[in-house]
Amino acid sequence: MNGPDTRVAAETADDAPLEEEFEVAVRRQPPWRMTVRRLFRHRLFLMGLGLCSVILVAGLLAQVIAPLDPTKLAMRFKFRAPGADGYLFGTDNFGRSLWSRVVWGAQLSLYIGSSVVALNAVFGTLIGASAGYFRRIDNALMRINDALMAFPAILLAIAITAVLGPSTFNAILALSIVYIPRTARIVRASVIVLREMEYVQAAVAAGAGHWRILRRHILPNAMAPLIVQLSFLFAYAVLAEATLSFLGMGAVPPTPTWGNIMAEGRQYLVEAPWIITIPGIALMITVMGLNLLGDGLRDVLDPRLRIQQ
Repeated sequence: MNGPDTRVAAETADDAPLEEEFEVAVRRQPPWRMTVRRLFRHRLFLMGLGLCSVILVAGLLAQVIAPLDPTKLAMRFKFRAPGADGYLFGTDNFGRSLWSRVVWGAQLSLYIGSSVVALNAVFGTLIGASAGYFRRIDNALMRINDALMAFPAILLAIAITAVLGPSTFNAILALSIVYIPRTARIVRASVIVLREMEYVQAAVAAGAGHWRILRRHILPNAMAPLIVQLSFLFAYAVLAEATLSFLGMGAVPPTPTWGNIMAEGRQYLVEAPWIITIPGIALMITVMGLNLLGDGLRDVLDPRLRIQQ
């Protein structure tokens, strides 16, 4: 008769091939699917995704959830406290619905942030890849980058908007000029490493063109640090735009932005603190959500951090 130990050994032997098949199946999954699985197991990423989703939905559905005109004056309703007379966030010094202004301000902040990120993704990648791959122009491009990065980002953005004048387009242009050098340096560093890899050298030996090598072999493998950088850049752009608007160098009033709402409410801090507090909380939630999102992407996409984990 077979004893208990023999039966356990037999069951273990039967389960071993199944476990090996499962491990092989997991290893055969596409890399992007494994990355997505790790992202959705990362708590910081999920927290950031949740916070950003709230702001994104508010911005995209602004016309539906905030039907009141954010620029319409109603002086008889000014300084209504939150919840009074049906105003969820109260009203400002001109009687305008603060709920509508904050929600529409979210839409503008997301538009400016995404525009800055898109311009950085295109021009930062182009400059960084060119400098990292074509060594003859590396020194000239990087010295221009160093000159732009020598100034604090927000001070340089203020200087550019002061010259160009306050407007939404000029704010996007100024923030893009400020942050493109930082994106370019990150892409350049990745390209310099990847350019020396064996598969790239093999492509060169096979006679592949420079732009084909960049497009097919180098840039796809340089996406991980770029994606992380752009996620943090989104947060920087939203915060910098609010700063420019607060100083009167962003979107021109009465266009609602979180920065100019807080600028208008600072002189009424005692009698109507909600005017400056509520958009400040919205800005804090957005920046915190984007930073958590970036932290999660960095932890998952950075191979050095994965090894430590």
